Amino acid sequence: MKPAPTSAVTRRHFLQRATLAAAVFAVPPFLRADDKSEARNPVLGRGEHQYECLHDWGELPSRIKYGNTHGVAEDAQGRLYIKHTVGAGSESADAVVVFDADGKFIRSWGKEFSGGAHGLHIHQEGGQEFFYLCDTGRRLVVKTTLDGEIVWTRGCPLEETGHYRDPKEYVPTNVAIAPNGEVFVADGYGRNYIHVYGTDGQFRRTFGGTGKSPGRTSCPHGLMVDTRGPEPTLVVADRSNRRLQYFTLQGEHIQFVTDELRAPCHFHQRGQMLVIPDLESRVTLFDRDNRLIVHLGDGTHYNGVRDKSRDHFKPGQFVAPHSAIFDRVGNIFVVEWVEVGRVTKLRKLT
Repeated sequence: MKPAPTSAVTRRHFLQRATLAAAVFAVPPFLRADDKSEARNPVLGRGEHQYECLHDWGELPSRIKYGNTHGVAEDAQGRLYIKHTVGAGSESADAVVVFDADGKFIRSWGKEFSGGAHGLHIHQEGGQEFFYLCDTGRRLVVKTTLDGEIVWTRGCPLEETGHYRDPKEYVPTNVAIAPNGEVFVADGYGRNYIHVYGTDGQFRRTFGGTGKSPGRTSCPHGLMVDTRGPEPTLVVADRSNRRLQYFTLQGEHIQFVTDELRAPCHFHQRGQMLVIPDLESRVTLFDRDNRLIVHLGDGTHYNGVRDKSRDHFKPGQFVAPHSAIFDRVGNIFVVEWVEVGRVTKLRKLT
């Protein structure tokens, strides 16, 4: 067979490339992954803030079934910790599951938190990392090592504050740590106070309480010490009031942030950027001035969805984000308040 004329080869190659290009651009942008990924995973965000959406991240062993996935943290070694309430039919009652950065299972622990696993905060103190865990079932805040060895446990500050008639009125949801080591505990499902302890667990003071006025809260679900300004401040996810509320570290009201929020649950900071898991089906990124950068994976609302099986969840949409963190390289991990548990990695693309 004679070789085709050069002009014919060129023309054929041109048509092949044109057809391939048309096929690529025919793929909807929200389904297009970057060149490093062969999977057709949803891509969320825009501009410099785009993320490949990897639902059901992590190789969970068959003996563990997630319940509501409430907390997520990363340690200094890049290991990811997922805190969940333990699902029906799980052979293991361990409420804390540990993965490496690639999603490979390492170990699990924390049977005592089964059913009440909620807030999870990691903090480095004197060269060692510790967890601060909130247990809504037992109404406790527990400080542990990364392996779950208990350092101290604190229940309702009944006598210290005079704000409670019964310890059952107290249900802690999340913890934040100030630069001086003080521990802030949100009574998010109880009487809406914020209690402050020393690193040793000794009670120091209380502020907040139920209401809408400055200094008052309604479901102070999440806390973070915000270090993006000239002075560190405490930011509270004042969820039922549908706002963020800023306090000095002494407990004095500073300001509200209400724009672009539905039901903020918690926070995590990376540089000047803030990620906010919003229980009403989306994850929000704010800049240093708390102005909107982008909403990610808006699923509108969790009603009628959060108690369903995974085949009811839509790829690229969140159901009920409960906690979220940036990892060391800028990816975002999101865990959701859904009965079967859901862990999503948003892999940074740009």
